[in-house]
Parts: sequence; C-alpha cells; structure tokens
Amino acid sequence: MKEVVIIDCVRSHIGKFGGSLSFVRPDDLLANVYKGLIERTGIGAALIEDVYAGCGNQAGEDNRDIARMLSLLAGFPVEVPGVIVNRNCASALEAINQAARAIIAEESDVFIGSGVVCMNRAPWTMGKASPHTTTWPPQNVGHYSWLAI
Repeated sequence: MKEVVIIDCVRSHIGKFGGSLSFVRPDDLLANVYKGLIERTGIGAALIEDVYAGCGNQAGEDNRDIARMLSLLAGFPVEVPGVIVNRNCASALEAINQAARAIIAEESDVFIGSGVVCMNRAPWTMGKASPHTTTWPPQNVGHYSWLAI
C-alpha cells in the first residue's frame, strides 16, 4: 500500500462573531491560505491533482463548489479541479481522508485536503417554534479555514 504523507499544514486566523473576518468571504479566506501553502512548500500548483474542501454549512456564499472557486481565486491552473465535501462538523477531516484515499488508490501523488467555515456570513437558520421547545438566540461559531497538502 502506498504511504500517505502530509507535507505541510496551514491555518488561518480564527474569527469571532462580528469580528474583523466577518467581512471576508470564505473562498477568499481559504484561497489566501492556499497561496501561502504553495509559497511555503514550493510545490507547483500544476502538480495538484485535485482539491478537496470540507464545508459543513453550504449556505449563502458557501452554497456552490467552493473548492473549485477558491482554487481559481488562489491562481491555480484551470485544469486543477475541486470537490466540496459535507460531513457537517467533520467535513475538513473527511476532505483530508478523501485526499489520502486517492493517494492510496494511486490516482495521483499530490492532493489538497482542506476545510472552510464561515458562520458570520451564512444565513441564520432555526427550526420552527413549537409549544414543546424553548427558543434561544442562535450561536455563531466564527470563521476559519485550514488545509493540509
């Protein structure tokens, strides 16, 4: 079996509700992390076979194939595809696992597994009120991105 090695790992700052990152789009945030990773490792973006990005929310600006959009924003060649992964709280971990499985299956050698969450810019969703539930203000977990290549 082929051995999988994480070459580097980068994480953006973690935001807070209404904080300085609340005005940054999630794809712009992770695209900047991708750019930093490419600069740090010296691996050419053209060598990346696929980009896996976990995003558990997928509402508002996160509702499209954010992996493809952010790889283009990061300046990767148009030939580098992207896949969005949703496994709620484990989306980024699942994205890394999928990248590892692709390497083990010998599909190619270089993949990116990453995650992005932007609760500051996502639309609020709440269940319907009923006489048997207590309502409370929805909580916001902030904004962050991270990846491994």
